[in-house]
Order: sequence, then C-alpha cells, then structure tokens
Amino acid sequence: MAQPYKKPSAAFVGASWLALLLGMLGFVIGLWNATLQLNEKGYFFTLLMYGLFAAVSLQKSVRDRLENIPVTNIYYGLCWLSLGITLLLTGIGLWNATIALSEKGFYGMAFLLSLFGAITVQKNVRDMAGAEPETLSE
Repeated sequence: MAQPYKKPSAAFVGASWLALLLGMLGFVIGLWNATLQLNEKGYFFTLLMYGLFAAVSLQKSVRDRLENIPVTNIYYGLCWLSLGITLLLTGIGLWNATIALSEKGFYGMAFLLSLFGAITVQKNVRDMAGAEPETLSE
C-alpha cells in the first residue's frame, strides 16, 4: 500500500522546475554556441537526454523499492549503471574536449544541475500524486 505523502510546497516545486529548466537550457544554449564539431555537440546532447532519463528512472526505482513496489534487481542495477555511464562519459568527453577549462566547468555544472532538477521534479510529481486523494474516473 502506498503511503500518503505531504504535498511539496509551491516554492520547492518551482525551484525544482527552475533547476531542471535552467540546467537544460544552459547546457543546450552552451552547446549551440560552442565551437565544437556537430558530432561532439550531438554526443553531449545525447548524454544529457540519456542522463535525464537515467536519473528519473533511478529515482523512481529507489522510491518504488522504499514503498515495497516490486522492482527487479536487473532493472534497478541498470538504472544505477546508466546513471554512472552518463556521468563517466560526460566526464571523459569534457576532459578530452578542446574547449576552455571554464567551459568544461560550465557544462559539468549544467549537466549536474539538470540531473538534480530531473530527480526533484520526479519526486515532486510523485509526492503530489501520492498526497492527493484518489478519485474514481467517470
């Protein structure tokens, strides 16, 4: 049985969405304006999308397990592995990118802010759904 959760405050929900959007927009605008080759831009954009999916999937899996909702060990492990792979490949890509160190730091922080935002937005969505009384569809 799912536990009822306190609804997150509007400020926390807003801050979570802001973190996600600022992180993603900063990362994507930075890529758009970067002097990187198109294949490098595609590599980093793909890692951002994969990382966001992996972070949300991992957050959901962890939460499901805490609520005794069955999650297979293979899926749970793949979520952790996927998130680890995105962090590792982003780090390797930034290390080897021919951009200024300040740009590397910018991309790294925007990437992490995006992942944090995705996790907190997913948490808030789930908390709000769990806090609301279930209604029957008509």
